[in-house]
Amino acid sequence: MRVGIVGQRGNRRAAGIVADLYERLVDMGVAVAVDEESAEDPAAWPSDHPDPAQLGVPVDELADCDLVVSIGGDGTFLFAARAAGATPIMGVNLGEVGFLNAVPPEEAVDAVTAEVEQYQDRGAIETRDMPRVEASGDGWSLPPALNEVVVQGPRRGHGGGAALEVRVDGSLYTSGHADGILLATPTGSTAYNLSEGGPLVHPGVSTLVLTEMCGAESMPPLAVDIDSTVTVRVDDADGGFVVSDGRARRELDAPAEVTLERAARPVRIAGPPLDFFTALGKIE
Repeated sequence: MRVGIVGQRGNRRAAGIVADLYERLVDMGVAVAVDEESAEDPAAWPSDHPDPAQLGVPVDELADCDLVVSIGGDGTFLFAARAAGATPIMGVNLGEVGFLNAVPPEEAVDAVTAEVEQYQDRGAIETRDMPRVEASGDGWSLPPALNEVVVQGPRRGHGGGAALEVRVDGSLYTSGHADGILLATPTGSTAYNLSEGGPLVHPGVSTLVLTEMCGAESMPPLAVDIDSTVTVRVDDADGGFVVSDGRARRELDAPAEVTLERAARPVRIAGPPLDFFTALGKIE
């Protein structure tokens, strides 16, 4: 078995957990790969530092592991999940809320050990699928988003939006001027969607949520079937952008049409289930 570990950059507590996990897993006879920055972080390692050249790998290579462990906040989890592909991923929460990270830091080593033992006994890890959303256009596509995809004008605020036409499975949902439109998964409903006035969605509900961003004649948020195809036409603007999970970005030349739909491959979550309502209680 091979386990990959991604630690939050510049976080000394994350670095300490990386080192603790490495030591336990090696004692269990498990091969370990650590993201390059954590492997080279002197705060993570005692004097008998393992060779970073042998331990550290680019994050994109962690998809070859049997399990990936993310240590940090939701941003670290999203970063690791993009690289993990179909590999099961477990989140250790060092953030304030932690909708994507179910494991508290003091339980990290034991929780990962339990997953490794399950793999050694059964040859597989039990996982829960979380849908992702993919944006595509004429000759391009963005990496799938676990939280949300945003289609917007050239900038937010007065004079910066665009004329947007939004259709769901071919039927018109809304048209008019707005800063943008956001399509969120249930997981992403607690993130950017919530700050734009969209609804909370329990992670067990099979839906996607469309939320208009500062529309001139605002339409209410709309929950659509998980397998709906949403198309967004961007017009009457000096370009625009499509943004996947706040990181991957594609510039648009208006007029342009963007297709949003569920990605073929979900994120596979390992470890104990998240207590959604406890996490909700941490939102201020």
